[in-house]
Amino acid sequence: MSRPQRLIELLAALQARPRTTAEALAEELGVSTRTVLRDVRALVDAGIPVFTERGKYGGISLLPGDQADLSKLTTGEADLLRAVGLDLERARQLGGEAAARSALRKLTSRRQPPPARDELPLALTDVIAIDNRPWFEDDVPLPDVAGLVRDVRTGRRLRIVYRRSGAASARELVVDPYGLVQRGGRWYLVADRDGEPRLFALARLQRWAVLDDGRRLRDGADLAGTARELGDALERREHVTVTARVDAASLDIARRILGARLRAASDQGDDGRVEITVAYDQVDGVRQLLQFGEHIEVVAPEAARQLVERLAVGIARAHAPDPGARRPVRDSDHGRAPSRS
Repeated sequence: MSRPQRLIELLAALQARPRTTAEALAEELGVSTRTVLRDVRALVDAGIPVFTERGKYGGISLLPGDQADLSKLTTGEADLLRAVGLDLERARQLGGEAAARSALRKLTSRRQPPPARDELPLALTDVIAIDNRPWFEDDVPLPDVAGLVRDVRTGRRLRIVYRRSGAASARELVVDPYGLVQRGGRWYLVADRDGEPRLFALARLQRWAVLDDGRRLRDGADLAGTARELGDALERREHVTVTARVDAASLDIARRILGARLRAASDQGDDGRVEITVAYDQVDGVRQLLQFGEHIEVVAPEAARQLVERLAVGIARAHAPDPGARRPVRDSDHGRAPSRS
């Protein structure tokens, strides 16, 4: 398949589904992932509304709406694009410049007057910006990422000094590295430890050393597949579903903060609150909901309510005006049981 024809097939594949990945497109078109990314870049440069995004809901997709609809093209325009791709100079050489420009206008405009002669719409990169950095997070110092990449490319095992999340100190581990992946604006080392795949956040990787032994990876495993496997497992890991009632005005920020953990939200009730369900891998995850303060009430399970009560008592004690006033909150203080406050 020639590149011009492949560009049209790529556009047709994107039109047929709301979101896909470079790997899936590469398999469908019979080319490498790198070739797909180059072709996507060519579509973007031509003003076709294609964009890529990393993260859980990331991938490659067309902007929502009726843009880039191949059915808008005449048979002649479609045939010409299959022959020359998006190359207007080549179309001019074949005497089809007018048809090629007409085709591009149809693919890059939506309910807009046609651009002036010899003028194409603004480039998509001029009007679309994708920023994958997490919200409200300072830049975390990272180790020498480029140096780590060089060492991983030796194909040898690594001895790393790594601090697990929440741990007070770091440990020394020997790992078999696949490579590095960036997800949600953060860098991770993907490696096997004792034959089991793991993600190591570079922000907690203190140092490493290359060993003499070659890496020992699982049969058939590679970087892309292992990173996807770990990410999917992390998102599926849930054992506790928490039900809570939150002020309707706080629902938008709850969606942003809770992300995929927010599984459902009801319609607003007469009291101005919405019932939500949130998934955690353990009850202790309910601590995340404390940031909503008085705007949320945890309803179930009871273990989650009791944990919120204990945390609230501790917070109240820590913020008492003087040491003598630091006492537990009693049921009589508010005329009802703390578990129902």
